Amino acid sequence: MDHFLYKDGQLHAEDVALEDIAEAVGTPFYVYSAATLTRHYKLFSEALQPLPHQVCFAIKSLSNLAVLKLLGDLGAGMDVVSGGEYLRAKAAGVPGERIVFSGVGKTREEMKLALTGGIRQFNVESEPELHALSEVAHWLGLTAPITLRVNPDVDAKTHEKIATGKKENKFGIPISKAREVYAQAARMPGIQVVGIDVHIGSQLTDLAPFEAAFQKVAELTEQLRADGHTISRLDLGGGLGIPYTRSNEAPPLPLDYGAMIKRTLGHLGCEIEIEPGRLISGNAGMLVSQVIYVKEGEDRTFLIVDAAMNDLVRPSMYGAHHDIVPIVEAAPGAEMQDYDVVGPVCETGDTFAKSRAMTVLHEGDLLAFRSAGAYGAVMASEYNTRPLVPEVLVQGDHFAVIRPRPSFDEILKRDTIPSWL
Repeated sequence: MDHFLYKDGQLHAEDVALEDIAEAVGTPFYVYSAATLTRHYKLFSEALQPLPHQVCFAIKSLSNLAVLKLLGDLGAGMDVVSGGEYLRAKAAGVPGERIVFSGVGKTREEMKLALTGGIRQFNVESEPELHALSEVAHWLGLTAPITLRVNPDVDAKTHEKIATGKKENKFGIPISKAREVYAQAARMPGIQVVGIDVHIGSQLTDLAPFEAAFQKVAELTEQLRADGHTISRLDLGGGLGIPYTRSNEAPPLPLDYGAMIKRTLGHLGCEIEIEPGRLISGNAGMLVSQVIYVKEGEDRTFLIVDAAMNDLVRPSMYGAHHDIVPIVEAAPGAEMQDYDVVGPVCETGDTFAKSRAMTVLHEGDLLAFRSAGAYGAVMASEYNTRPLVPEVLVQGDHFAVIRPRPSFDEILKRDTIPSWL
């Protein structure tokens, strides 16, 4: 469920007409619903009751400071994968004890940043990283709480570019080697083992791969405890998918996900950590764009819009589907036409949809790309010297620009021409 609905024939974000935002900030722009973000976070937290738990929002899905503050004020922790994301979490007011540091390539500088600034735990992905973290923590005279990310070799049955739990993926330590690496960690200075981490991929629409992975984690927990390790936390990652179409087929609900976690891991007495991103932010955001031209081709009609692949790269990068709807609600029985929806970037890959059946549209009409809150603005670029689009947060009947569109002067001033040119 989201809070983007038609009211009096106009698409609204909560109680604000998207047409009013377009008039104020121009197009294209991203818009997020505070009510939807809040609801989705609470669904996860409630699904894990009464287990001790911490829901850590995956910043990589949507990193705007206003969104992070909104979620942090609700009690969310943050899952970060870079020093920059760590600083974003801290700038949003999230304390270090609610920040988990993931990622396969943490540098020593990032380790130092998190150790001195406060950290809930590092999810360590390899033996070289473990040795580096021990060296940094020992040099600082501090202790790094860690989990080891184990790779359970479970096929998440998702897009190959976002699967992370198979043995050929770059993530984690083979589960068959976990006991050996945990034994190493227990002997290292500056290291405190607190739990186990697993994450098998993103946009999963079936609970079976999760359950297979979590059963392996349950077995490993018992083995590690028998080896003398304290395993008090189980970090289960994120990955639960969202519906990108308005079909009747929907991914499992957080309530079902929580019930499965309780069934497979609840008997272990561990604190459960999960790191959802997409399911909290995906359907909480839209990209709003305007039709520039309607171009008649030889065998198709192109709808050329002012958003482009640099603004929303998912269709170009993953072949992803986003529902595209008009801001003005179509009348019942309105004439339909097939369009290729494309942007102005000089790439054939700058295509959002092919042969998409839509109501007849004209130059100047406004469109909304649904389910664009996750991996939308965070993956945007200034390719073709196109300014990053504004981000807008709506709460009730008011809205605020939470990231402005940069001017061309601001973009050009970032470059420096050497004195010898």
